[in-house]
Amino acid sequence: MRRALFAAAALAATLHAGAAAEWSVTRLFEMLAKERPGRVKFEERKHLALLDRPLESSGELAFIPPHTMEKRTVSPRPERVVIDRERLTIERAGKTYSMGLRENPAVAVLVESIRSTLAGDLASLTRTYSAGLDGDAASWRLKLRPLDPSLATLVERVEITGSHAQVRSVEIFQADGDRSVMSLAPAPR
Repeated sequence: MRRALFAAAALAATLHAGAAAEWSVTRLFEMLAKERPGRVKFEERKHLALLDRPLESSGELAFIPPHTMEKRTVSPRPERVVIDRERLTIERAGKTYSMGLRENPAVAVLVESIRSTLAGDLASLTRTYSAGLDGDAASWRLKLRPLDPSLATLVERVEITGSHAQVRSVEIFQADGDRSVMSLAPAPR
């Protein structure tokens, strides 16, 4: 009986260790690829060296895999940002601005970090970033650093946190010391 209990305990410990060992960037992205994100609420705080207080905004973020994201800010002022493939469009105060992402590498590198993560597209992400992962499936932190030294002069790193296949926050650390934190939560249905 003792041997059976010992064997069962050893097997359980081995299975637990195996499950922990399986947690990796690849496993995370497999989970993210299976998830079909829709709309989430966001609250964003931008900490800028020029300002005494952070800029705060809130609204809704939508992702339509694999290439389209929409950020609708409702507070403090209405704004709509749509990224569709390689095109960025901003609607603000009755005016529309549009540009290609290739024309603005600082924006493109940030878009790629979020869009590739939400799509579970590790191949796209690792063309632009090195990726490291801390934690476990229940509470993880993905640390991204630009591979291109010229992009690293703009963005030091991006840290994305989550639980299982749900992204909970995106924190962007710019090379100049400014940073932004976007917290995400399920949108009411």
